[in-house]
Amino acid sequence: MKGWYFLMKKILITITILILLFLLIKNEETLMIPEDSIRFRVVANSNEKEDIYVKEFLVNEIINNESIIFKSDSIEDSRKNIKSNIENVEKVVSDTFKKLDYNKKYDVKYGINYFPQKKYRGINYDSGYYESLVITIGEGKGNNYWCVMFPPLCMIDEENMDNIEYKFKIEEIIKKYIIKK
Repeated sequence: MKGWYFLMKKILITITILILLFLLIKNEETLMIPEDSIRFRVVANSNEKEDIYVKEFLVNEIINNESIIFKSDSIEDSRKNIKSNIENVEKVVSDTFKKLDYNKKYDVKYGINYFPQKKYRGINYDSGYYESLVITIGEGKGNNYWCVMFPPLCMIDEENMDNIEYKFKIEEIIKKYIIKK
């Protein structure tokens, strides 16, 4: 009888641990952007090839433009940099449109802007209103590019994507409480 009791106890403990692991891992996937962050978004006019090309070209022009400061040490510095560079951003958009002979209106807004729900690399990012710099091209009905300006996650280039270290909450808990260093 004792053997049966201990077997059932082990099964219940195992099931409890598996449920906790599932819940922790599921929660970890819902939010990876810090609360104190500033997002960046460029919305294409439409999903036509030309509009998508212009959006992608514009994103590269803005991120690689030295007159626009994206990297900051603090969220306050990032806010100041964005506010003082709005005219530079607008000039880059205007110059890019001229260079590409693209005749659409655009809107550059910094503040609290709406972001739709996004699933990227298996992680769900909730829809909502976030502090952000948003460039809307034309009617703004196309796919959008977005990243996080602060902390500066827009600057991660594709070549270094393999070097990103992913951490799991359960691993941190095990290291903290079970394998004490």
